[in-house]
Amino acid sequence: MVPHSNGMLGLAHLGWKLNDYRQHLIHTLHQAGYTSALCGIQHVAPKAQNIGYHEILPLEGLDGGEITSRATEYLHRSHEKPFFLSVGFFETHREFSGNDPRDDPRYTAVPPPLPDTPGNRADMAAFKSDARILDGNIGRILDVLDAAGLAENTLVIATTDHGLAMPAMKCQLTDHGTGVYLILRGPSGFSGGKVCDAMVTHMDIFPTVCELLGIESPAWLQGRSLMPLVQGEREEIHEEIFAEVTYHASYEPQRAIRTHRWKYIRRFDTYFQQPVLTNCDDCPPKSLWLDETDWKTQSLPEERLFDLLLDPQEGNNLVAQPEMLGVLEDLRARLHDWMVRTGDPLLDGNVPLPAEGRMWPQNAVYLNQEEMIGPDESTKTTNAH
Repeated sequence: MVPHSNGMLGLAHLGWKLNDYRQHLIHTLHQAGYTSALCGIQHVAPKAQNIGYHEILPLEGLDGGEITSRATEYLHRSHEKPFFLSVGFFETHREFSGNDPRDDPRYTAVPPPLPDTPGNRADMAAFKSDARILDGNIGRILDVLDAAGLAENTLVIATTDHGLAMPAMKCQLTDHGTGVYLILRGPSGFSGGKVCDAMVTHMDIFPTVCELLGIESPAWLQGRSLMPLVQGEREEIHEEIFAEVTYHASYEPQRAIRTHRWKYIRRFDTYFQQPVLTNCDDCPPKSLWLDETDWKTQSLPEERLFDLLLDPQEGNNLVAQPEMLGVLEDLRARLHDWMVRTGDPLLDGNVPLPAEGRMWPQNAVYLNQEEMIGPDESTKTTNAH
């Protein structure tokens, strides 16, 4: 489900929880006779024990090598039941620590939203080196699946949760923030190097797993199975997809609708109209923008409309163009209908922090732990819109 439907409107370690942990994928799999295990990072519960995994593999830290070793040890076991194993890696989270000599900062491309400077090239080179480590660890797991004779009977799902931890990317609803990799390998068509250009969402994974296993999908699922795409029966399963952010480090409620041609983004807390800087990870590109530009004080529009064919970098806001009124009104209506259909709490005003919630004030700049506030103080930094 979308975050505002399942309750996960913010980060688990800052006090947010699922409304009902029985709606986690593993519980549907448990009913179908599966066993489950967690190895590494998870982002859906303050305590992993609350999710309901049959087993949480012990770790001393978040080193990718150790996580991979524990995961491969699990795969080497003799499994009497089919299993679901979640492996969560820290690599490519900040701070980037990679220093592979193949990633020479002098010749490293910087993502399009950012200027091509020596500092940004060095930062991106470190990210690429971390990605190499991640890739190697995933490769070790795939090798063990092959060696254990499990590969042909195991669906591997590799994905991530947001764009790069850099300005104008992570925690933003442009494609730089919402476009992530999704790679699946396994039986029933998930092989052969297929490339799919259809618009899909993470919500489509749960019903895909259900269809692949021949089990009934829970009625509350909001995604659609990828199987018609994988099996070549359809070229698209969505006319549009939606995206959202409510809380991250700070409150910054936004909703978006994307079609193949258009992107419409709306900000809901119009009281605070500057960039919410704590929702951008502290990093060299962030420091560059703070030191050399007026980014901190820029005024952000309530609405943005982008033509993704003519403006793939989403830099030219078309909201004020008279000839775009028909497109704008259509996307506004479709976004509003989706919010109503899915019970978005933003329709009733600002979304409060949960009782155990914490965040940084919207006007904070860096992630200084001493500046964090709770529910009582948060109302001082936001007004009802």
